[in-house]
Amino acid sequence: MRIESPAVANGLFVFAHPDDEFGCFESIRIEVESGRRVSCFYLTDGGYGGQPVARRKGESIRVLSSLGIDAEDVHFLGVELGIKDGVLHENMERVAGELSSVVRRLGPIESLYVPAWEGGHQDHDTAHVIALAVCGWLNLPACVWQFSLYHGAGLRGSFFHVMKPLPDNGTCVTQRIPVERRLRYLKLCLSYPSQWKTWLGLFPFVFFRLLFGGGYSIQRAHLQRLLQRPHAGPLLYERRCAIDYDCLGKKFRAFLNNTDSVDRSVLSMD
Repeated sequence: MRIESPAVANGLFVFAHPDDEFGCFESIRIEVESGRRVSCFYLTDGGYGGQPVARRKGESIRVLSSLGIDAEDVHFLGVELGIKDGVLHENMERVAGELSSVVRRLGPIESLYVPAWEGGHQDHDTAHVIALAVCGWLNLPACVWQFSLYHGAGLRGSFFHVMKPLPDNGTCVTQRIPVERRLRYLKLCLSYPSQWKTWLGLFPFVFFRLLFGGGYSIQRAHLQRLLQRPHAGPLLYERRCAIDYDCLGKKFRAFLNNTDSVDRSVLSMD
């Protein structure tokens, strides 16, 4: 009698753009070292303003490979579907359908990580919504984590916080890491030369968070949170991109309400 070996458990990371992984390097390490097969999905092409799409893909593949992820497990769905950076919210149904199709073939899912619901970039919030919808379609276990990238809570103009979880997103689980690993992650943040202008603004904050903040923090995702504005006051993408949250929030809710297969009891994470 042939005995089938148990299916390998999977850890998933859903990103909006190449380099979003900087907000969860430690979670990636933990998932890889746990023995899970780790797959990463990018939902836009990352080519905003004429950015070099192929170069951005290559940068993220090299960073993820250094963390132990096989290149064949890095999926650029946004490139394959022609989803432009900045307009993921206009393509939720297509992207969610393709993401669920790919994830369904992977086997058992142990955990999923996605950018936080925080009002920093419209694509980040949209990726958050899509990830929760796909969890409902596939009846995945309650194991979705969110990680902060950047947001403008309490600030004005173009000012922003980096890797600073919003209290309204729930209790933080702090991943404290040794100094040598923090330095390694800071070095990895310098591995995106195509984005040097962006990293001029991001790096000082990441440097401070990693060296003096002790490490990364993650929070559980809650479906009910999507019924609330990410934070009080103007959101960063409202100030920077003139994208109105009221309109975007209605689009998010309509997408979820029209998704009959979303089991809200599954998506409610406690």
